[in-house]
Amino acid sequence: MELSQVLAVVIFVAMFVVLVLDKAPRYVVALIAGALTITLVFLIAMKSPGAVLNVLNFGQLFQAKFWFPGHETIESHGINWQTIVFIAGMMAMVESMAETGFFAWLCLTVAKLVKYRVMPILVSFMLLSGFLAMFIDSITVLLFMTAVAIQLAHLLKFDPVPLIIAMIFAANTGGAATISGNPPNIIIGTAFGYSFMDFLTNAGVIVWAGMFVSLGFFFLVTRRSMVSSQAQMPASSQEYPQPARAIINPLLFKVDVAIFFLVIVLLVTHAETGLSIALIGVIAGSLTLVAAFKRAPHIIQRVDWRTLLFFVGLFVAVGGLEETGVLKILADYIADVSGGNLTILMTIIVWVSAVASAVVDNIPFAATMVPVIANLAQSGAFPLPAMVWALVLGGNIGGNATPIGASANVVGTAIAEREGYPIGWGRYLKYAGPSTLLVVALSWLLVIIRHS
Repeated sequence: MELSQVLAVVIFVAMFVVLVLDKAPRYVVALIAGALTITLVFLIAMKSPGAVLNVLNFGQLFQAKFWFPGHETIESHGINWQTIVFIAGMMAMVESMAETGFFAWLCLTVAKLVKYRVMPILVSFMLLSGFLAMFIDSITVLLFMTAVAIQLAHLLKFDPVPLIIAMIFAANTGGAATISGNPPNIIIGTAFGYSFMDFLTNAGVIVWAGMFVSLGFFFLVTRRSMVSSQAQMPASSQEYPQPARAIINPLLFKVDVAIFFLVIVLLVTHAETGLSIALIGVIAGSLTLVAAFKRAPHIIQRVDWRTLLFFVGLFVAVGGLEETGVLKILADYIADVSGGNLTILMTIIVWVSAVASAVVDNIPFAATMVPVIANLAQSGAFPLPAMVWALVLGGNIGGNATPIGASANVVGTAIAEREGYPIGWGRYLKYAGPSTLLVVALSWLLVIIRHS
């Protein structure tokens, strides 16, 4: 390996280790790693200011296709400004909805439907997260579902951490079922011309088999702790507040809900309308700030800027792996060791994608794997669908394994930490680690059976 590649790997591994130890604010750790990547890898080892500009990717913000891509694929490299702009806008919208009482109303409505029992809440929230993530980006799902879980935990006096981790897992898993669910699916689907129904009838069937398995796992491993934490609550549901009482500002509540449903429609139809995810985030944030008017400065202040900075540092560190060719080496290795055997190749793609996505954001990994799969398909040695669905399943589900494996994980854990429920690596891995192994193994078995 070249010096630049060694430095990029060392910096990324060091960042990962410090994040696992959880001894410093993660946005600080990520920004330091990003700064070291720019200085040591790009400027000193590579002597390439162009690599810095490529990873920072500021020019993309001024391109028309960044906002209106139509049916073109938006190239993913360096800082993924689509993700950052989108999350910022959605954070503003979610903050306003929370302050008007929407999430308190929603959590009380759900709690009332299941008679305020904590385990039915876990089951219903997992199913809801997985279903919504099929149509809405999993980041969006976690933005409002995590707020719901925390509001519900305050009201019903239970620990929301297992529920939040379960929802993260369900959202990422459910998002793997459709082309619009998770960002890697958009990259893969548009590159190979697969439709919403192609994803649903291939990956979707396997994903939902895994979803029900994970539902049973989380129910069994969290039942004792969650039920015991609610042991002191009144037995009668009549003693709980009614959903209607949670609405603080009825007029703004209705306006925010209207904005929310508009954004959902835009997200579901963005492939047809040609709007980018970033533009939808800008629309969500702008409409929210206009509707809030006098409260706009307060909403802007409440946006979790630390999480956005964490994304910037993380994308730069991952960009070091991209620019130096480390990810390409990994992808080429997958192609070389298969030996012409489809079962071996699918096994390698599923498990390497799962492991890589647990430690490297699955967006750049998916973008790196797409040309490798295209070359293998063109050689005629392997069928394209088998490789595509192996990558979709491994890359999406494997991202559940760690708090930084997917963007939704970062968002969900960041909101929990901000609200006073920090989720350390140890506790996250306790629940997500075994469930990820279980569902990846099931997905691997089913994709092998279907395409061998």
